[in-house]
Amino acid sequence: MKILSLKIFCLKKRFQYSYLLSIIVLLSLCDMHAQQPADYVNPFIGTSNYGATYPGPIAPRGMASISPFNVAGPQNLPSEKDSGWLSNPYVHQNTFLTGFSQVNLSGVGCPDLGVLLLMPTTGTLETNHLKYGSTYSNEVAKTAYYSTEIDKYNTKAEFTTSKRVGVSKFTFPKGQANILLNLGLGLTNEQGAMVKIVSSTEIEGMRTVGSFCYNSPEAAYPVYFVAKFSKPADRYGVWKTPYTYEGVEAQWMGYNGKTRIMENATRMVVGDSIGTYFTYKFDKQETVEVKIGVSYVSIENARENLKKETANKSFEDIHKETYDEWNKLLSRIKVEGGTVDDKTIFYTALYHTLIHPNTLNDSNGDYPEIKTGKIGNTSGTRFTVFSLWDTYRNLHQLMSLVYPKQQLNMVNSMLNMYDENGWLPKWELNSTETFTMVGDPASIVITDTYLKGIQDFDVEKAYEAMLKSADQIKENPLRPGLKDYIEKGYLTTDNGGPVSTTQEYNAADYSIALLAKALGKDEDYKRFKKRSISYRKLFDKDLKLLRPRLPNGNWYEPFNPNAGANFTKNVGFIEGNAWQYAFMVPHDIEGLAKLMGGKKAFSKQLQKVFDMDQFDMANEPDIAYPYLFNYVKGEEWRTQKLVKELVHKYFQNKPGGVPGNDDTGTMSAWLVYSMMGIYPVAPGEPKYAITTPMFDKITIQLDSKYYKNKELVIKKARNNDGYIKQVKLNGKIHKGYFIDHGTLVNGNTLEIILK
Repeated sequence: MKILSLKIFCLKKRFQYSYLLSIIVLLSLCDMHAQQPADYVNPFIGTSNYGATYPGPIAPRGMASISPFNVAGPQNLPSEKDSGWLSNPYVHQNTFLTGFSQVNLSGVGCPDLGVLLLMPTTGTLETNHLKYGSTYSNEVAKTAYYSTEIDKYNTKAEFTTSKRVGVSKFTFPKGQANILLNLGLGLTNEQGAMVKIVSSTEIEGMRTVGSFCYNSPEAAYPVYFVAKFSKPADRYGVWKTPYTYEGVEAQWMGYNGKTRIMENATRMVVGDSIGTYFTYKFDKQETVEVKIGVSYVSIENARENLKKETANKSFEDIHKETYDEWNKLLSRIKVEGGTVDDKTIFYTALYHTLIHPNTLNDSNGDYPEIKTGKIGNTSGTRFTVFSLWDTYRNLHQLMSLVYPKQQLNMVNSMLNMYDENGWLPKWELNSTETFTMVGDPASIVITDTYLKGIQDFDVEKAYEAMLKSADQIKENPLRPGLKDYIEKGYLTTDNGGPVSTTQEYNAADYSIALLAKALGKDEDYKRFKKRSISYRKLFDKDLKLLRPRLPNGNWYEPFNPNAGANFTKNVGFIEGNAWQYAFMVPHDIEGLAKLMGGKKAFSKQLQKVFDMDQFDMANEPDIAYPYLFNYVKGEEWRTQKLVKELVHKYFQNKPGGVPGNDDTGTMSAWLVYSMMGIYPVAPGEPKYAITTPMFDKITIQLDSKYYKNKELVIKKARNNDGYIKQVKLNGKIHKGYFIDHGTLVNGNTLEIILK
């Protein structure tokens, strides 16, 4: 009896132990899942404060994306002065929803796309968006997933995407349900569209877009689509404002109990404010899925994209595939230490850097060539959305370090554009050149990529293209005012933004000089190195600032160094003032310091930018300024102090948690680098400034094709608020507060030791 009791006791204990062990294992697995980088992403960050991001899903560098569209409601319409609010489909504080757009831009300052608006409604059909729009609640935004409840219709809307297909899932209550596809709404000035109902489960068509920064109508181009519905509609039709009508053929032809049968009539409409509707009669709660494939080539390709990427896959399957793809890319950088908010803003920023440039080619490789009107084909990836005035400063450098194969494809995309268009891109969007902003930034990106060891592209062709933009005076769309620049060394007030444009040309020329040197073209090296410092002719030694000159060489009068801040107009500068451009010559800091009277005077003048509240974290010209104190021995602590303060002040885990327009990931790239403790301070030059990391340990997975080590580890020793005491590379003391790219990636561990 005692033996039996002992056995029962042991069995109970064993069961309890096994049960406890199972619970521990389950909790561990849950904890492991919660620690995945993709789980930290908060897509709401940047959806307020003019950040211009959206909370909906997109695959990494996807063509299709889905965003709630809430900028077309009666209480949401901004004033003309607030045009930045119209550069994106979603503003977090808005409350009136009119649909879900299927192709969007993230973090841009001008409107385009935000079209193909899908909207679920219930009850009597209404096609006026101001009447069918609704408030919404219970938003959820995560990597590869967005959902919300549409208050007016008691309907839940869920979304995910593959690379070229948007996937929507609507859960309707009992009664009449409608799914509208509105082709009239969008962010673009263009409205021309065509739609054809193929069957009770399929729609095809196109929508004209292309008004980025209010370009001329010649810049318009089509986006094609095919939409497939998981359930056949009971009724369907098209509309063209102000009329709503169903096809004459759309009549009830029979009824077999539960299934209503109707003639599969073809309905098509062409025009501006047009759309289609599919109507259902549900006798209980039902779910309808809609998959919309897109293409910039043809309807046939849109259908093929849809079939290849999502055919026979459930919503959950597609969501998991896209989530896993995101997590794999985000896991290239693993961080340890820091708070949950720290990890959230870090991985969300990294997420934002992986949206643009995005994929332009279809699954079969087809893409529209730039300018030629032809269809090209690639076996790799043709990228688009090159906001280069922004991204040349840090985003492409981040891609070269962490995602070099992507960066290679971006460079090859630029060279293909040169083949097609005769010029490297300036601000390219879906194979149209918008010529937005100033400078010649592609040269900087290509040089930086090559000097980082990513060299498996046609560098001689790249160099030829760079020389063309740098030297061709007549009919040069990339460098207007080049004649004055070459002859005088600067642009005069006859040109827009002459000082800042001169600085941009200097930066491009310095990169050309670096590439010339690497290729053994010594004469070109000397010529462009000399050209790169011509900004010195615009230096006013009394003000210790750069200022514009008239065509006769005299200073422009009256000159106000503060004019131009916050996007106000001024004569000398683009999107900034004399203070915000005073130090934007990172390739010639030694020369600038000499002009200012030495390193002490340089540091004092640089500190003024911050003390006088002239530093603009929300725009590109001065974002490297906090790192420039590293050039002055004994002043490096200022860099560490400022970077930490700026990160905490401007980047937060909330909708307004980006300092302003994310500029297709440029602000996010600044944050990623700054939190890792390194920054590419001189675009084109393969080196990093060093500051205090904001995590205890950062592990960067390196691509073995380009870098000999499997990973790079950045460590912070002594987790306190002290400044840097010592820097070590592979255990050996590293002198100074800069490190070359080659030295960094060929090392294993960069250790930042604090006091």
